[in-house]
Amino acid sequence: MIAQATIAQLPVGQIGFGAMRITGRGIWGPPRDEGEAIALLRRAVERGVSFIDTADSYGPGVSETLIAKALHPYPAGLVVATKGGLLRPGPDRWVTDCRPEHLRRACADSLKRLKLECIELYQLHAIDHRIPIEDSIGALVGLQRDGKIRHIGVSNVSERELARARAVASIVSVQNHYNLRDRSSDILIDVCAEAGIVFIPWYPLAAGRLASPSSPLARIAQSRRATPSQIALAWLLQRSPAMLPIPGTSSIAHLEENLAAASIRLTSDEFRTLAPV
Repeated sequence: MIAQATIAQLPVGQIGFGAMRITGRGIWGPPRDEGEAIALLRRAVERGVSFIDTADSYGPGVSETLIAKALHPYPAGLVVATKGGLLRPGPDRWVTDCRPEHLRRACADSLKRLKLECIELYQLHAIDHRIPIEDSIGALVGLQRDGKIRHIGVSNVSERELARARAVASIVSVQNHYNLRDRSSDILIDVCAEAGIVFIPWYPLAAGRLASPSSPLARIAQSRRATPSQIALAWLLQRSPAMLPIPGTSSIAHLEENLAAASIRLTSDEFRTLAPV
């Protein structure tokens, strides 16, 4: 079984599943094989995954629809989190829209696709610099008050933007780009740990481009009879108690490999070798 973490009062597994990759090429349209995507989602839950992260912009709408098709009615203890605030004009294209009216409409659409009356964790997907973050978060507070969402999170934020969001609402999660190669959110992770906020690193494996054959990551993986991706995930889990990685994949074999990383405990020397402090 996967070790437990907590988002606010919600117990979840230490490794979640990012559902962006179950869509088509360019995160656009349906997957090549819908049956494979549905089987992957069901296998994730069978293996103990209890946190699935998605967004209305994945597809758009495709990831949420597939999650509901595969898993609804949802098993007890499964947390499906989604995000709003990005529009999709085409494959690999993303446009920010965090106007309150857009967020309210996006949340309503997500509720329908996910077949939910209340979304356990709804995250602001980006910062729209045309709109004060206080207005965007304020819209989510209104949805929370109306019983449409239970908890509020933010994504792609700076320390200052997180502080502004926390002045308006109780923020339970931060989802930023972070992995062994990109550690620009290091300070923010420590802020989250101190505040009891979960940090959800997106792109946690850098699409497999973390290790060259002679790199420290590759050497440690070889000595552990593990893959570089497994060692990278193990490092993330040891980096902070606030960490909740959500590696995404379209392959059941890669899913199994990722989940096995939760059982790897690096030595202090291995940890320092990978990311010297």
